[in-house]
Amino acid sequence: MQSLLLLLPDFSLILLGVVLRRHLVDGESFWSGVEKLVYFVLFPALLFNALATADVDPGRALPLFLSGLGTMAAGFVLGWIGRGLMGLDAMGFASRLQCAYRFNTYIGIAIAGKLHGVPGVALMGGLCGAMVPFANLMAVGMLARHGQGSLLRELSRNPLVLATLAGLLYHLAGFEVPVPLAAFLKRLGDAAVALGLLAVGAALRWEMVGGRWTGSAWIVAVKLLLLPALAWQIGRALGVEGIAFDTLVLFAALPSASSAYILAMRMGGDGAGVAWLISATTLLAVPTLTLWLYLL
Repeated sequence: MQSLLLLLPDFSLILLGVVLRRHLVDGESFWSGVEKLVYFVLFPALLFNALATADVDPGRALPLFLSGLGTMAAGFVLGWIGRGLMGLDAMGFASRLQCAYRFNTYIGIAIAGKLHGVPGVALMGGLCGAMVPFANLMAVGMLARHGQGSLLRELSRNPLVLATLAGLLYHLAGFEVPVPLAAFLKRLGDAAVALGLLAVGAALRWEMVGGRWTGSAWIVAVKLLLLPALAWQIGRALGVEGIAFDTLVLFAALPSASSAYILAMRMGGDGAGVAWLISATTLLAVPTLTLWLYLL
């Protein structure tokens, strides 16, 4: 019950986003504007501030980084194994495969902050930010093979990648964030979590999609159950402990990222199928994240 109550405020914001989209603010341009604001301004500010001011020890962070990378690679492989269950063409499969390993950073930051405060936000933000280039590398690489788009262009203009690199370099250079700027960035970061979760709810879709249901069920099971279990084993094997271990398991248990839909649409993929998987993993993450929090 304590684990469920920890998740309740954040998933209530997602539910509120669903209600607002259906009954109060249904304009496509409004929610598109909110997503752009969060993606290009608010969330990069949160990541930069968290990493620029965090007490990050590169030696201790390396096992967490390697564990996160191994977990994502496992998600890619497990998703690929289920290709025969999906009944899709190459582009449809490449679009949906990313839902097996991509992660919703908004939910991850919100839960980490509730669980471990500022250190939790810094670790989750650093891990997610470090994994974004690799997630994009795998997703864009697969989609580019069967569709259109440039891998380097996608990575070089990704605001989460740029904010993560900027925050880490600022921290490693030994600079301190001035107090007025830190306060400004904190305000933007606070807005990022709330608006990001509202946007997640507004983006949920339940339209009928093609392919076999067994393939969709496999992707959901990989993302919410198999990956956290593998992350648990990988983290123990590499000596990840304490807050870092909690962060790793929660990172692996996050629902699929809404950016997977944006990428699939931008590169001519199966947007409807990806939107359904994002919605399913987000809804089912309530009981599964409760389980993983309880086990932790």
